[in-house]
Amino acid sequence: MSQIDPPLKPLPSAVSVLIVDDEPGMRSFLSKALAKKFALVETAASIEEAEQLRSRCHFDLLIVDIRLPGRSGIEWREALDDQERRSDIIFMTGYADMDVAIQALRAGASDFILKPFHLDQMMQSVDRCIERRLLKRENLMLRREVSAGYSSSIIGNSDAMKEVKRIIERVAPTNSVILIEGESGTGKELVARQLHLLSGRQGPFVPVNCGAIAPELLESELFGHTAGSFTGAKGNREGLFSFASGGTIFLDEIGEMPLKMQTSLLRVLEQKSIRPVGSEKEVAIDVRVIAATNRKLAEEVEAGEFRRDLFYRLNVLNIVIPPLRNRPEDVVELTHHFTRQLGAELGVREVVWSHEDLLKLQQYSWPGNIRELRNMIERCLLLGKPPAEYWKDLPKIEQPVQTGYPLDWPLKDVERDHVTAVVDAHGGNKSAAARILGVSRKTLDRKYKEWFDTDPDAED
Repeated sequence: MSQIDPPLKPLPSAVSVLIVDDEPGMRSFLSKALAKKFALVETAASIEEAEQLRSRCHFDLLIVDIRLPGRSGIEWREALDDQERRSDIIFMTGYADMDVAIQALRAGASDFILKPFHLDQMMQSVDRCIERRLLKRENLMLRREVSAGYSSSIIGNSDAMKEVKRIIERVAPTNSVILIEGESGTGKELVARQLHLLSGRQGPFVPVNCGAIAPELLESELFGHTAGSFTGAKGNREGLFSFASGGTIFLDEIGEMPLKMQTSLLRVLEQKSIRPVGSEKEVAIDVRVIAATNRKLAEEVEAGEFRRDLFYRLNVLNIVIPPLRNRPEDVVELTHHFTRQLGAELGVREVVWSHEDLLKLQQYSWPGNIRELRNMIERCLLLGKPPAEYWKDLPKIEQPVQTGYPLDWPLKDVERDHVTAVVDAHGGNKSAAARILGVSRKTLDRKYKEWFDTDPDAED
């Protein structure tokens, strides 16, 4: 039975440390001190033992005595290939030789400590190394997010989106697994990012498209692997679960995950530990899991395409994002948002949308949802076409409701005809119509009572 290391406190559990020293007392001293703080701490008395351990597991930090039997720590460091330079290293020595210190630093050492030393001195050095390592991870993820142009805000004030926002605010601070369902293009990843942003978790947000990774590579990508575990595995490699330590991993298109991997994921969710491919040891993880799908997983379960037990484990809390066609009142806000955002990004003049333009946009079914709306606005800005001309390129958009009236009508009749046409265009939803008309729902109810002497709520 494999041993599961305790979760790392206070740093993420993915951090692993290897101590290399030929003095048994020093190995025991450092091992006991570091084991209280880190998930995995191993010791070796020689370079040969260290190499054997490194062949089975990746180590984030190496603490190495410079003078070792047979081969010095500096010689070993210089022989490590580029793949293994991902490990930080702290050198120790009992000889105050400036030339050796310079040589160690040139070899890529993160720090150089003279023996004897106080434990606090070593712990401070270790913390600095790990903090720098975690900062590099966070900066990498931040650069990816900035380059992709992600926004952390969720646009939409329809009743359905208000409920989505309410759920997000309530459950974000918890560690519960969440399943997000919705059609393609509805903004599932944006919801997952908002959950992470409001969670208070200090680690990164790591998105994974389960359908974009070859099935035979998915396990290695998620859990990592050791050197030689399969053809082409030349070195140890961290998986995305380790990369997400202290943060959130977002498993998009979870319905595309092969059944074999579904079994492995269920085990991870239940035991809160991962086992890299080729390794015999499990490592505890501190990762919040959010999954998303555009499929109906309940139907996939009945068809035998998705594990029932994994579905129940993922479906602890379900957030359903409605398609854009079911919340036309959000189209106007989204249109203005993307127009401002894309206009600034592209460096072009913004489009001024008329009331008629916005009605057309609301009446369109948007099968590609928010993604399609954003792409349409971007094309419109790039082509520089006025909206009235651009409709010719979108034959699927229906003509707006005609609200013509005879010239001899009194103003009150024109107002009534226009208002009722807008309400009808929104399927009788007076709240949505009131937002488009720029009046309060109370005002609209008063108008209806005045015109028709009916219960204001009768048609809702």
